[in-house]
Amino acid sequence: MKFTARQIASILEGEVEGNPDVEVQTVSKIEEGEKGSLTFLSNQKYTPYIYKTNASITIVNDTFVPEKELRTTLIKVPDAYGAFSKLLSYYDSIKKTKSGIESPSYVNKEATYGKNLYLGAFSYIGAHTKIGNNVTIHPNVHIAENVTIGNEVTIFPGARICSDTVIGNHCVIHPNAVIGSDGFGFAPQEDGSYTKIPQIGHVIIEDHVDVGAGTTIDRATIGVTLIREGVKLDNQIQIAHNVEVGAHTVIAAQTGIAGSTKIGKHCMIGGQVGIVGHITIGDYVKVQAQSGVGRNVKSKEVLQGSPAFGYQDFNKSYVHFKNLPKTIHKLDTKDYL
Repeated sequence: MKFTARQIASILEGEVEGNPDVEVQTVSKIEEGEKGSLTFLSNQKYTPYIYKTNASITIVNDTFVPEKELRTTLIKVPDAYGAFSKLLSYYDSIKKTKSGIESPSYVNKEATYGKNLYLGAFSYIGAHTKIGNNVTIHPNVHIAENVTIGNEVTIFPGARICSDTVIGNHCVIHPNAVIGSDGFGFAPQEDGSYTKIPQIGHVIIEDHVDVGAGTTIDRATIGVTLIREGVKLDNQIQIAHNVEVGAHTVIAAQTGIAGSTKIGKHCMIGGQVGIVGHITIGDYVKVQAQSGVGRNVKSKEVLQGSPAFGYQDFNKSYVHFKNLPKTIHKLDTKDYL
């Protein structure tokens, strides 16, 4: 798909300096720009590259004044970085715009869907499932019975949406995510074996939530596993039964959250964090990567370590952790006297 400088300037409400009819069909870094590519300059340390780049079009701040001759056509805007991001979003939305039901696929006769549905080949939609408008379901997606999906939702290949799940508007479910599988519930028996506890709850995902590739969100044992509005989940996260994640919280990859834990709004949780079950984490909490959280956490705390404790206390203690062998050696050799 090709765009001219004139078209791009119209989208960004910018001004063209150079050839308005020059075309691009790809994007590049300014230092790697080739003919037919679009790039941008916002960081001043990259300014020397604008005089060397072969990119056909470069988006720049409207304050930029070239000091040498340029080979690239400029599009001047108030904020080059923001404009470039806007253009990428625009291009991405065009690229993802599809409609129609491909064959082979299966839609149960008791399922309903709105306008502009795209259903990729080898996908399955179960009975009594309701799908909104402008939903994109890529190939090899399984959507079970009694599922509700809102408007403007994108579900990528290989995702599995289990029965009774509710997904809000403007959500993105990335490849191989599993939403609504059974929670990990087993009752120990006198003989040392375990009996499965039926998981009869469901998952509710509110609006504007992103669920990363390979992430799993378990259905509740009874009641709801709840992902609030605006939550962003990275790849390969495990969210157990009856967990609640507050609005606009972000969680990085390989984090595991055990059952019935409540996490507040606007939290930031790093990669490979482990959180035990049946605790409450307040709002605006930050947990550093590879921490282990095993207690209730007040709002606005910043934690690190395993078990996690205050970030500042961790940093002070770390000085002693790393110097411990030297300290012991001094004690053994009595160098401290």
